[in-house]
Order: sequence, then C-alpha cells, then structure tokens
Amino acid sequence: MTDSQERAPRDRPRTRHTVVVPASIDMVSLLGPGDEHLALLERAFDAELHVRGNRITMQGDPAEIALAERLLDELVTLLRTGQGLTGETVERVLSMLRAETTERPADVLSLNILSNRGRSIRPKTLNQKRYVDSIDKHTITFGIGPAGTGKTYLAMAKAVQALQSKNVNRIILSRPAVEAGERLGFLPGTLSEKIDPYLRPLYDALHDMVDPESIPKLLAAGTIEVAPLAFLRGRSLNDSFIILDEAQNTTPEQMKMFLTRLGFGSKIVVTGDVTQIDLPSGSKSGLKVVEDILSGVKDVSFNRLTSHDVVRHQLVGRIVAAYDEFDARGVGPGQERPRA
Repeated sequence: MTDSQERAPRDRPRTRHTVVVPASIDMVSLLGPGDEHLALLERAFDAELHVRGNRITMQGDPAEIALAERLLDELVTLLRTGQGLTGETVERVLSMLRAETTERPADVLSLNILSNRGRSIRPKTLNQKRYVDSIDKHTITFGIGPAGTGKTYLAMAKAVQALQSKNVNRIILSRPAVEAGERLGFLPGTLSEKIDPYLRPLYDALHDMVDPESIPKLLAAGTIEVAPLAFLRGRSLNDSFIILDEAQNTTPEQMKMFLTRLGFGSKIVVTGDVTQIDLPSGSKSGLKVVEDILSGVKDVSFNRLTSHDVVRHQLVGRIVAAYDEFDARGVGPGQERPRA
C-alpha cells in the first residue's frame, strides 16, 4: 500500500491511497456484478475510486478514505469466510462502520446460528447479533422492535439450535390469539382449525429451519409444540426452549402467567412490537409494563431493535422509520395534523 498527501482547491486536505487486494480474492465478487458494489462505494464516500487489476486507488477526504479502506478490509474478510457479497451486505457493513461500534462487521455477519438445506441463518445487523448473544447469556430474553427485524425468526433459529445440540428436550411456541379474545369456542371448525391462523407464522418460520418431512413427527411426539398462550396456564415447562410471539397482545396478567411457567433447564424468549397492539381499547399491554417490573432482575435481558434492523425489503425499513417519525410528532394514525 502507498500513501501520498496533496492539497485540493480551497486548501481542503485530500488523501490519495492505494489498497492492494489479496490475489486470492475474486475481484468480481468484491466489486459486484457490473461493478455494482464499486458504484455503491463511490456514492457512499466523498472520494474518487479507480480500479486497476487488484489495486483500488482512492482519492478524497482523509477520514472518508480511511473508512473506505476499513470497509474493503471487512468485505475481503467476509469473502474469505465463503460468503457471497450483495449490495445489501455492503450497505450493512458501511452502516456498522459509521456507527463506530467496537464489534467488527465481519464478525457480526459471519456468525452462523443454524444451517439447513444449504442455507445459513445469521444475524444481519449489530443489534440482531447482540440479541442473539443475549439469548445465549440469559434465561429470559425480550426482543422488542418493529416488523421485519428478525425478532421471532432469530429466536426460532436459536430454539432449533438448542434442540439439535440437546440443550433442551423440546420447543414450545406460543402466541396470544387476541383477535378471538382467547375464546376459541366461538369460531367454527375443529380446535386445530380455530388456532391455525394465529400460529401460522410460527409454522412458516419452522419450515425454514427443520426438514418439512420431520415436522409432523416432531409435533406428534411433543418435541415441538405450537399452542395459544391460554393453553399454557397451569403448566410447568422444564428442559424447554419457550418462545412467546406477538407479546404486545398479552395483558399484564397473561404476561405474568407466561413467565411463571419457566421450569428447570428452560429458556424463554419473548418477542413483540409495542406499536402494533391489538388489545381492546383501555387494556394495558403486558409487554409495555413488564420492563418497568423486571428491570434490574438478574438473568432477564431487554433488547430493542429499530427500523435500522429491518431485514425485509428495504422499503419496509423506510416505512417503519416514517411511522416512527410521524408518531414522534405527536400525531397518531387516523388523527388530523394540527392546522398551522
């Protein structure tokens, strides 16, 4: 690598720096199809980038050039782990570097939780990795954040991992069937048909992580149980990985009931989005009050994810951020903005 300093017009300091990419790295993978990743870097930094062979020369603001070099180093490290790069990956690495965190982006994005049918499940943001680490370290973990941040999906992956490694004997997945008021007898059909719409998202995630042919056997044996929250009342759940999804739709009494199901050798993960509460008007959400109650209790962890952690279509993250900004101005959905 070589460096030289020069002065740009208006006496603004600029740096010219050349990075030599190791010969073992495929430049097409690094720069992207049609130089897509290179174009992304040129837009992201106040710098000019030129590529010749495996040499990338950058010229621009010294701080931006230093950050660009760190970004290239992280991308090279990711490629060495066998991961493919996408434009989304490059943007996530850049976001983590600009946040000036102590964790290396390559360490965050290369953490493999679970592999199934040639597909690996990994955290894609720093907050997601901290959430996954918290599940490892604590008996009860809360994951609170908007749709698409991977709260439930990552918890499910950790549950399957725990089952496969024999750290637990069974997985219990639960949701409050709030739209039916937990009074499922009023709905037509068998019990299974009544509860299926509320639990379908959990089944969908499970099919991504476990061979579909084995799921009926695991359900029949009770190794995996999917049930409405009300069905857990009165039970003590030992040697289990227990997930409560959509917890914003629990009442404080239901939340207490659920948490006290914890048995020996078990782990609990509670997920929810406090901005999407479907409880009847005037009812308190158990998820909104539980942090005030359990804050400071040993072995209980609260983790918050934001619009920056959304891993669905990029537009979903922008939609969530727009709603957050709208709510911050004190105007709820369905209300008129105050007139000037």
